[in-house]
Amino acid sequence: MGRLVMKFGGTSVADIDKIRNVARHVKREVDAGHEVAVVVSAMAGKTNELVAWCAQAAGDAPGHNSASYDPKEYDAVVASGEQVTSGLLAITLQAMGLRARSWQGWQIPIRTSDAHGSARILEIDGDGLISRFQDHKEVAVIAGFPGIEPAGGRISTLGRGGSDTSAVAIAAAVKADRCDIYTDVDGVYTCDPRVVPRARRLDRIAFEDMLELASQGAKVLQVRSVELGMAYRMPIFVRSSFDRPEDIDPAATPPGTLICAEEEIMESHVVTGIAFSRDEAQISVRHVEDRPGIAAAIFGPLAEANINVDMIVQNVSEDGRTTDLTFTVPAADHARAKATISTAKDHIGYARLDTATDVSKISVIGSGMRSHAGVAAMAFRALAERDINIRAITTSEIKFSLLIDSAYTELAVRILHTLYGLDQV
Repeated sequence: MGRLVMKFGGTSVADIDKIRNVARHVKREVDAGHEVAVVVSAMAGKTNELVAWCAQAAGDAPGHNSASYDPKEYDAVVASGEQVTSGLLAITLQAMGLRARSWQGWQIPIRTSDAHGSARILEIDGDGLISRFQDHKEVAVIAGFPGIEPAGGRISTLGRGGSDTSAVAIAAAVKADRCDIYTDVDGVYTCDPRVVPRARRLDRIAFEDMLELASQGAKVLQVRSVELGMAYRMPIFVRSSFDRPEDIDPAATPPGTLICAEEEIMESHVVTGIAFSRDEAQISVRHVEDRPGIAAAIFGPLAEANINVDMIVQNVSEDGRTTDLTFTVPAADHARAKATISTAKDHIGYARLDTATDVSKISVIGSGMRSHAGVAAMAFRALAERDINIRAITTSEIKFSLLIDSAYTELAVRILHTLYGLDQV
């Protein structure tokens, strides 16, 4: 048959009963003749508990995100969550009569950069897994978050959500036919169904569209996993882990969303989906001298402080002598960004610094925008008719984003979802 990588997140392996449910999903695919590798996250809540223990051991106050402890030892601790899950699932599969063994990142090996806590995958040697598929008919159960940093030989971790990334990377390394991401939703929707009840599950979505959705606030997949899928043209299938394994025909197409190359989608819409984020803060630097280098003076210190800047809008005064620069940062970085700009005030030379946290970003995404004009203008007109003010706008080839007052978030999302025909079946 084929070769599959199956990935299960923390809610899917939250306890032994759910691990048994995962094992039945795996057995279904093995019985259908597939060679299977399974990538698992830590049990729900376990990584947060391990992170808190690191902070307590370092003497930090509860909830304080500190870099006072050794990041190498931090990785050694938090990587243990996935190790436990992989061992438990291997034991469960063996009890069902399947050949299975657990693998840690250093055993495969998954080689990463030395940025402990947020490492990037450099290389995966899939030959060992492939040979065991062929020679031992064995299910590989892989701890999905950790790898190994070759220079120091230390355990490394890929950052939160890294199990999705490692699953897609492993799928590429073992030349899998598909990477199935099992999660607590049954696919990718045109918008968050909790906000837009008429949101529809997409049967297929292009890598580029999914990448934009993920980066603009959709929580279904980790951004780096989509990047890897696009780079290696690895189909990713998002499906629910809570469907009864016994009710699924492995020879049929189950409910879910296939993320694939754009040319594999028969009929593409102008707009694919709408994402939104309430975790935004707006900063406006007022009455700055309009001279070469002023943008560098503002954004350079923010970059040095590792603060991500998203939307940027510049307004020049009528006489052309001064300008206002408005931009957004993650809400969690609001206080640091404000302090960073304030510290650089003498170098920047601004008259006033205004900030706001009561804002939301709404992003309209679709590959079809490349060949259709006036898509954004429709949104501007529809929101204006409902007296929703737009504070800032950014655009790209397949996306535009609007910054609005957070009080209007749900109304604006529903207006745009209907405007672009996403309510229609």
